[in-house]
Amino acid sequence: MNPLLRSEIIRYGEFAQACYDAFYFDPHSKYCGTCKYSGDHFFDRLHMAGHGYEISRYLYATSDVNLPNFFQKKRLRNVWSTHANWMGYTAVATDPLEIARLGRRDIVIAWRGTVTYLEWIHNLKDILTPAHFGDDPSIKVESGFLDLYTMKDRRCNYCSFSAREQVLADVKRLVERFSGEELSITVTGHSLGAALALLSAYDIAEMGLNVGEDGEMIPVTVFSFSGPRVGNLRFKLRCEELGVKVLRVINAHDRVPSVPGIIANEKFQYQWVVEEVICFPWSYAHVGVELALDHRESPFLKETADARCAHNLEAHLHLVDGYRGKGKGFEWAGGRDVALVNKSCDFLREELGVPPRWWQDENKGMVRGEDGRWVVPERPRMEAHPPETAHHLEKVLKGGRPPRLESR
Repeated sequence: MNPLLRSEIIRYGEFAQACYDAFYFDPHSKYCGTCKYSGDHFFDRLHMAGHGYEISRYLYATSDVNLPNFFQKKRLRNVWSTHANWMGYTAVATDPLEIARLGRRDIVIAWRGTVTYLEWIHNLKDILTPAHFGDDPSIKVESGFLDLYTMKDRRCNYCSFSAREQVLADVKRLVERFSGEELSITVTGHSLGAALALLSAYDIAEMGLNVGEDGEMIPVTVFSFSGPRVGNLRFKLRCEELGVKVLRVINAHDRVPSVPGIIANEKFQYQWVVEEVICFPWSYAHVGVELALDHRESPFLKETADARCAHNLEAHLHLVDGYRGKGKGFEWAGGRDVALVNKSCDFLREELGVPPRWWQDENKGMVRGEDGRWVVPERPRMEAHPPETAHHLEKVLKGGRPPRLESR
């Protein structure tokens, strides 16, 4: 593998991993479902300041969607929001050296996957529904992913705009702000976050937000890690027509990339017949180029029956770090700390001496007050949406097809 390509895959994987590392998932806290850090300190707190990016905005989605076992359940009544969950962020390259290295100013959209167990893949409705992002009703995507992306809840300030509207408005704002510069739009995510990454990348291209004022096309790229199938064959073909580039990084022993579409998928030679002629309603197709890894090739990882290990994002990044090409085995060059694999799982061999699930805040975020009592410190309330969100969303609506609106 080209060393530069390897480093870029890992870099965008770290943007996705940041969504897990910064997510507050303690159900006993009133801050459950939020981001631990403010946007101003996000990359600093995650030791990623060297990446050269700044947060543009946070992304939120309503938890009142029919996608079981995705959202962390909150056990307290007095919580920051009963309807919202933090889903990721948009960021933009601001460091001159990083911009020079890339040859462009990069806009990143990172989506959070699930922090719960993998039961959600068994509970997918597996129903294809028209995306309605363009004029072709035959382009269909899995209904649960679409709901998560497009639904909003007017009862909650954080969900007054759908995740889709938040993304489109901010991409519009950033493309206008840096008009005249060489730009790129890169979307990344792991697991269900990978599904949202592909869906939003397609949406951006379908809505024409990747076309600059000079008419130049802004490249849209997806780095997908352990993502499920998202849409049907027409969805795949349309992504290709729009020029959306997708690299799918998978572990051969992870079952998530095999769903939905176990019966009819892109591996079936006559899928178009099944989909177009027979109108089979459960026909799905992966999009893009696949990079298939195998955790059994790493001498650092142990055999385990825990499916979460094979699905773990840090494990995928470890395998990318040691990947030397198809059939060439694993060769660790010491570039990425092996201990990161055990951040949230128990996958490393015991002789390495790395404890399982070691990533956590000091004292689990508790601090000792002046009175000597240990408490969860109060945090400043996060901004729900930048004040210009509605303004830029209106520009999106005037320039293309209106976003699919869902509300409660």
